[in-house]
Amino acid sequence: MKCPHCGVANSRVIDSRPAEDGIMLRRRRQCEACESRFTTFERVLETPLVIVKRDGRREDFYAAKLRGGIIKACNKRLVSMDAINNLTGDIEKVLRAEGKSEVEADRLGEMVMERLFHVDQVAYVRFASVYQRFDDVKRFAQLLERMTRRSRRKKGGALNLDMSPTLSD
Repeated sequence: MKCPHCGVANSRVIDSRPAEDGIMLRRRRQCEACESRFTTFERVLETPLVIVKRDGRREDFYAAKLRGGIIKACNKRLVSMDAINNLTGDIEKVLRAEGKSEVEADRLGEMVMERLFHVDQVAYVRFASVYQRFDDVKRFAQLLERMTRRSRRKKGGALNLDMSPTLSD
């Protein structure tokens, strides 16, 4: 490691400890040449995650951009930032655990919709209207009708507000 004081690339580690809940290592170092002390941080370099858009373009995955879209869907709803952060973190964790470097935008959208549905149905409909590109009221009404049918199936005809989305509808 290059010393920030004298520029010599010869230092030794004096102390190491976990930082940021164990996702980084904090190392205290001392330069062999000038004996100055400095701190470095190490983290695992994750493979970049790329989102493949519907038109074929590729875009780096940014959790902040995903979170922003979810926040817009949850605008003026009683959804906490903790819930939004958990939802975003869960999606990123699942995507990274799959070990693929590229993810279809449709897959990402379905993951968001699946989770949002259980958090807030209004936010789910808002997100779906953008994600599924509702261009007229008819498609919007069809989504609401599918939600109602699913709820009736689950309760044997009675209206149930816990309407889990299915990919087959």
